[in-house]
Amino acid sequence: QVQLVESGGGLVQAGGSLRLSCAASGSIFSVYYLAWYRQAPGKERELVAVVTTGGSTNYADSVKGRFTISRDNAKNTVYLQMNSLKPEDTAVYLCQMWRGPLTYWGQGTQVTVSS
Repeated sequence: QVQLVESGGGLVQAGGSLRLSCAASGSIFSVYYLAWYRQAPGKERELVAVVTTGGSTNYADSVKGRFTISRDNAKNTVYLQMNSLKPEDTAVYLCQMWRGPLTYWGQGTQVTVSS
């Protein structure tokens, strides 16, 4: 059974930083693509960042230059470093792991950015 557990969320002032972590268990981590999504109240879930099995990354335009996604296959963990946070970054952040038809989600961690 694959499990993803996020951590690192919290309350931060605008301009501050947070580092989210997502630890995976129950599968061969290195063969999966990994992503961070976010969902704010009343809004659709939004793709924030992706890292491939080869380490290539892609970002939503709204976070380019501020957020960095990375993976540590030895620790079965994916990270999201978030800098220069804005109030509009407030959301529940969820990690996703997928390979072909297989998709797994974490339960989410709340990030709140105060102005």
